[in-house]
Amino acid sequence: MAWNEPGNGQRDPWNKNQRGAGGKSGFDATLKNVSKRFGKLGGPGGLLAIVGIFVLAWLLMSSYAVIGPGQVGVVQRFGAYARTLSPGFHLKLPLPIETVQPVATSRVRAMSDQIRMLTRDEDIVSVDFSVQYQVTDPQKYLFSARDPDGSLNEAAQAAVSTVVGAQAMDQILTGQGDSNAPAPALTALQQQVRTQLQHALDGYDCGLRVTDVSFQSITPPQEVKDAFDDVNAARQDRQGLIDQARAGTSQEVPQANGDARRLAAEADAYKAERIARAQGDAERFNLILKEYKAAPDVTRRRLWLETMEEILHASNKVIDGSDGRSVINISSDHTEGQAATNLPGVGTVAQPGEDADKGKQP
Repeated sequence: MAWNEPGNGQRDPWNKNQRGAGGKSGFDATLKNVSKRFGKLGGPGGLLAIVGIFVLAWLLMSSYAVIGPGQVGVVQRFGAYARTLSPGFHLKLPLPIETVQPVATSRVRAMSDQIRMLTRDEDIVSVDFSVQYQVTDPQKYLFSARDPDGSLNEAAQAAVSTVVGAQAMDQILTGQGDSNAPAPALTALQQQVRTQLQHALDGYDCGLRVTDVSFQSITPPQEVKDAFDDVNAARQDRQGLIDQARAGTSQEVPQANGDARRLAAEADAYKAERIARAQGDAERFNLILKEYKAAPDVTRRRLWLETMEEILHASNKVIDGSDGRSVINISSDHTEGQAATNLPGVGTVAQPGEDADKGKQP
């Protein structure tokens, strides 16, 4: 008999005859058993059992907490602070007895804002600033203030208004103050805001620490921006002219100092020369006086001849002391007031400073 021929179905590989005749499959049997069990729980006792199962599962799921890295878990027992959990897996009392609220303590938070304020000289300036901060005490962060982040924002605005508002508009925009009140650097203003903001947060006791304060921009309002741009351009031109003047001063002053030193040196040299010449003239006069006392006539004549020689040395005139008895020929190469040389048999040329009698013929 073939396996698919009608019969008792013993050789049917799919056991179709057994399913049709003998009952359900394993899956169907399982569903039937579950249905029977839930059917038994349909009464009052069964409902309580279902509720108990759900309560037990809920208690098991709420009896532990997993705190991520960079976080701490603040445990509240019936709403009051109980303890702080470090990162990791922790067991706790189930809800609603204990609840865990994770707080990120290593993450740097940031807030940015823009405010308009009056400066010291009653001008309006717009300041864009940002604040970076961290949570240092999770318990204070959650319970000391209702909105610690909002409190920080309000305190930051107050600190910026106080510090920046104490400066003049020109000092804030250009970073240059006058001689009476020099403007602090931008970093100094940021540090002042940070210090004042941290002091305010410590007064709030909200568990926050300011790590950085920065100014993105400090600009005048759009309504007066063009006028301030013109002022800045004029100030830059003024500074350029000042720099040019200082460059000229640095060049002229050393030159003037050099000229002054040169003139002083020349004056000292002239003074030394005049003193030395006066001393030499005095010594020479004393020597002549000594000679004059020894031979007055000879000394007087010698002085007269030396004086005449000095006077007539640069003269172009020839003096004849022979009463016209001498013939004087002036050559074409006569120079420096000197006469021609003696001509034999004619006469003698009188030389400046010589005795006139020497020019006579025998």
